[in-house]
Amino acid sequence: MEKFRSFDEIRKSLEKKETDCKAIVKYYLSNIETKAQLNAFVEVYSQSALEQAETIDEKIASGKAGKLAGMVIGIKDVLCYNEHESNASSKILEGFESQFTGTAIQRLIDQDAIIIGRLNCDEFGMGSSNENSVHGKVLNAIDESRVPGGSSGGSAVAVQANLCTVSLGTDTGGSVRQPAAFTGVIGIKPTYSRISRYGLIAYASSFDTIGVFSNNVKDNALVLETMAGPDDFDSTSSRKPVPSYSKLLHFDKPAKIAYLKETVHSEALQPEIKANTLNVLEKLKEEGHEVEEVNFPLLDYVLPTYYILTTAEASSNLSRFDGVKYGYRTPNAHNLESMYKLTRSEGFGEEVKRRIMLGTFVLSASYYDAYFTKAQKVRRLIKEYTEDLLTKYDYIVLPTTPSTAFKFGEHSNDPVAMYLEDLFTVQASVSGVPSISIPNGKDEKGLPIGLQIMANSFKEAELYAFANYLTSATFNN
Repeated sequence: MEKFRSFDEIRKSLEKKETDCKAIVKYYLSNIETKAQLNAFVEVYSQSALEQAETIDEKIASGKAGKLAGMVIGIKDVLCYNEHESNASSKILEGFESQFTGTAIQRLIDQDAIIIGRLNCDEFGMGSSNENSVHGKVLNAIDESRVPGGSSGGSAVAVQANLCTVSLGTDTGGSVRQPAAFTGVIGIKPTYSRISRYGLIAYASSFDTIGVFSNNVKDNALVLETMAGPDDFDSTSSRKPVPSYSKLLHFDKPAKIAYLKETVHSEALQPEIKANTLNVLEKLKEEGHEVEEVNFPLLDYVLPTYYILTTAEASSNLSRFDGVKYGYRTPNAHNLESMYKLTRSEGFGEEVKRRIMLGTFVLSASYYDAYFTKAQKVRRLIKEYTEDLLTKYDYIVLPTTPSTAFKFGEHSNDPVAMYLEDLFTVQASVSGVPSISIPNGKDEKGLPIGLQIMANSFKEAELYAFANYLTSATFNN
């Protein structure tokens, strides 16, 4: 039986002096080495993690340790950690070493969390399968012939395979929730602006959100409450107070729950996922909650709106990577113009180039109003419709993904089929509301199924409490 599947377990072992932080780090390092074929980690910070552990052991002995002492965290390869390489799993940032630590990571370190390494992902967070990484694909630990989901596939597998206590990913259109569903772990996308984006290598700035993977709701809540809050380095971060989510997990009142007719009855939905989702809804009715089917007529517009806006933002954000200041520079240039062209052509992968080209097209003078401006208007409609539903209902429940984990290469030659994997996750991203994916059984092949829950903006405390209730033995017996 594997040890340390929860932070409570770690904390109890430390309190009883059955272990220390250095031994905990060595345990995870051993697991990482044993399961190296999964390719979850791009780089393991063995030395700095052990040094952190020694320092924290001294703090524990003197009674001065932070609330995350003993928690071991892996970070997605788009998050900056001072004096450690960050390259967004892209050749174009080859060899780039961060000169500072992002706010979210610094707040975890300040509470004595231990950073054990950086995790593989789709290049610049663009993908749904973790097949678009310069470091190679990440394997799903349940079935190594199948994808772990993306773009935060390495972060999901690191928690799934017990290579760290929790991990950080980023969610632009489902990149935490979808891999959480494919790997059978818990993954949250908090409200946009809840966590500072300072230190996050940008893909689409008005969508990008740092999220958390864990084996249980309490660990997830504890990490979010530590990272969240205002930040002078990020003017888009919210100044709303941050509740102690991990202490507000008790759920004991009848809830009003909506489920979207268009998702549960979608032709794209795998039969077992539909059955499992409807079973949960039926159980909620039996438990005395008010459960209603509602229409979401804008569902067909969510995905195209998302891809028009995010590719436009990606085109703008990724223009800074040109070989001039840092990262990869082509050795084949013969003048300045060829240096720009060849560096970007050789440095970016196929999916990133596809999205840059699409984004440049929708931002061009001839098509700006026809696509970008119109998509912004539709985004507003989607946001208002979703928020209106969430004022009438406490939660919206829907499947996380239309299918369970698919095989490697299954959608590689069909970008549209790959984009449809985000069909049920993009609504929360376009609207900016918080959403969590929790495990909801398995299909006939033994592959995990995810259930997604949305709440209104800044209602993470209520979202966690409901998720904790749905994952509890009380509800599932």
